[in-house]
Amino acid sequence: MRIVLASASPRRKELINLISDDVLICPAESQEVIPSGIRMEKIPEHLSFVKAFEVSLKYPEEIVIGCDTAVFLGNKILGKPKDEKDAFKMLKSLSGKTHKVISGVTIIKGKRAVSFSEKTKVYFRKLNDAEIEEYIKTKEPMDKAGGYGIQGKGTFFVKKIKGDYFNVVGFPVSKIQKTLKEKYYELNSK
Repeated sequence: MRIVLASASPRRKELINLISDDVLICPAESQEVIPSGIRMEKIPEHLSFVKAFEVSLKYPEEIVIGCDTAVFLGNKILGKPKDEKDAFKMLKSLSGKTHKVISGVTIIKGKRAVSFSEKTKVYFRKLNDAEIEEYIKTKEPMDKAGGYGIQGKGTFFVKKIKGDYFNVVGFPVSKIQKTLKEKYYELNSK
């Protein structure tokens, strides 16, 4: 059975291929609207459902996976930087601190939907302005929540993590694969 990934992320596309050889990429097109009253840590899970639901309407017979990842520093969500100045501000705020990365995942097939969140703590070392500016010049931070990619040069800022590394990349592949096997079907994985 084919899996439809409701994401344009090249990182998610690479990781979903660890689970299945039969994958269709169909990014959701809806705006990310957050309803009032939702608990902050549930936002990624809510957005994953919105994405998966939209795409499942186009592919009602397929398994559709939606995912959304956010970086949480205290009571603030750090999304993707708007520009280089915003990236600098984000990375400066993460310097020497611990933050959480939460990925919300929704898997839909027909009328059956399963949603969950995966949390990972990330400990940043103290960063100086010059290394932040040098990193921003690579353009790597510009399309990543929190302004860094742990799978790229952003890994140099990470002292340690507690939890799933691939969750920080943006796709908790182990929990997704386990959920698929338990709830949907026996995978013909590589």
